[in-house]
Amino acid sequence: MEQLPTLETPRLVLRQLELRDVPALFGVFSNRRVTRYTSHPPFAAMQDAEELLTRIDCGRLGDVFYEWGIADQKTDVVVGTVTLFHWERAHHRADLGYAVAADLWNRGFGTEAVGRAIEYAFQELDLHRLEADVDPRNAGSLRLLEKLGFVREGFRPHTYLVDGEWQDSVLLGLVRPDVR
Repeated sequence: MEQLPTLETPRLVLRQLELRDVPALFGVFSNRRVTRYTSHPPFAAMQDAEELLTRIDCGRLGDVFYEWGIADQKTDVVVGTVTLFHWERAHHRADLGYAVAADLWNRGFGTEAVGRAIEYAFQELDLHRLEADVDPRNAGSLRLLEKLGFVREGFRPHTYLVDGEWQDSVLLGLVRPDVR
């Protein structure tokens, strides 16, 4: 896809990331609290954020995955990302991932952004099912997904090795509401 569609919510804009967003991406993903339960360690240098932007662009242009920047509607500053990846077109399913700056947790930004991405996935991409995996210690992320209708479907021990620590994974799924 040449250009990601811009998706809006009452407080946020989900938009294509640009070079000017690299410092904001670094700010989000260099925070150990944000990356604590992800499959990668925190960014150590601005170059890590630049490489992320390159991977995001390659994924979009190759139609492999879509990753939006979550921007504050008033300031246009990126405060996180939401991603549809591991897209299996034949089966109309994809995985969902997201991250929000730690200083904005518990304000509904994640729920708002992820909810809008889910809407887009089901309505515009004609997906039938979304899946997510979450470290079971990440209570906030589990609450967010369950609030949006995801159901716990399984558990995988020692799924990711991050910073020398094995992380378990809770599997969650969401079937498009109009076909459940």
